[in-house]
Amino acid sequence: MKIEVFGPGCAKCVTTAKNAQEAVSLLGIEAEVVKVEKLDEIMKRGVMMTPAVFIDGKKYSEGKIVKTDQMKEWIQAKMKEGDSQ
Repeated sequence: MKIEVFGPGCAKCVTTAKNAQEAVSLLGIEAEVVKVEKLDEIMKRGVMMTPAVFIDGKKYSEGKIVKTDQMKEWIQAKMKEGDSQ
């Protein structure tokens, strides 16, 4: 699983990335958490407001801090999706 947090490095973006890493840790899973800070990459992915969160290429949030519990829910739902395929 790949979790991407898009943002230029502002406090909201840093917090969202930290929450993503914490969610992965609490769930005890292996996942890559990537912070995408390059403006051209952010724009290329269609992000208009940061922070934005993508999990395995799908946008889950844009323009707000995502709390750890919400991130855990998304990750667990994504894992169940993978099990049903």
